[in-house]
Amino acid sequence: MAKVIAIANQKGGVGKTTTSINLSASLANLGQRVLLVDCDSQGNATSGLGLNRSTITQSVYNVLVDGLNPRYTLQMTPYGVTVLPASINLAAVEVELANLKFRETRLRAALDSLRNEYDYIIIDCPPALGLLTINAMTAVDAVIIPMQCEFYALEGLAQLLKTIEIIKNDLNPLLFIEGIVMTMFDGRTKHNKDVIEEVRATLGNLVYETIIPRAVKISEAASYGVPLLFYDKYSRPAKSYLNLAKEVINRGK
Repeated sequence: MAKVIAIANQKGGVGKTTTSINLSASLANLGQRVLLVDCDSQGNATSGLGLNRSTITQSVYNVLVDGLNPRYTLQMTPYGVTVLPASINLAAVEVELANLKFRETRLRAALDSLRNEYDYIIIDCPPALGLLTINAMTAVDAVIIPMQCEFYALEGLAQLLKTIEIIKNDLNPLLFIEGIVMTMFDGRTKHNKDVIEEVRATLGNLVYETIIPRAVKISEAASYGVPLLFYDKYSRPAKSYLNLAKEVINRGK
């Protein structure tokens, strides 16, 4: 059975999609069977793995709204990761889901049919706490929260934790926080170091040992639609995401 993990944080620009892409590619590199589900209407996880969104006719939108079998949407990539892609239609899905029965559990029902075929299913969530994120958190076993190494990044964490607790109580009693990964770390600044110390002091073992550095290579790889391991496997961020994948696997054990 696959372990299903949501990459979630309602704040934008903290590295959710970058983490989704590169954690998925790193897990695949370590021999895991990985499915990446793109639940963000921007579709950056889809294009970040080299897929052309303009040519995609069936996506997670059709799975959620039309009840399409997810197998008809799956796209293979050369990086060992299978993708359930996003399309432009996903921008309207919140409105359409609002009037449907079982609107919070439609993604869970779809992914349950795929659990036996993968080791990990990673869901890239949008930067909001709407129905797409609720669907994702209802479908998963655990949540990984990327947090930028800035003090203001702590402000939204309490709201996200409250949302996770509500979903756990009402929709997904087994939901738990897998871990928090600190991103965009600049080791030259005392500020970034102070943030990590405070987060570790507050959240303890929830925080992964691996820290993702701020690096030009990350945006370069994204612009080419290539995971870091295939763009520059010797770069610091590529090695960091590979180490994060190892931590995720070890925590699962």
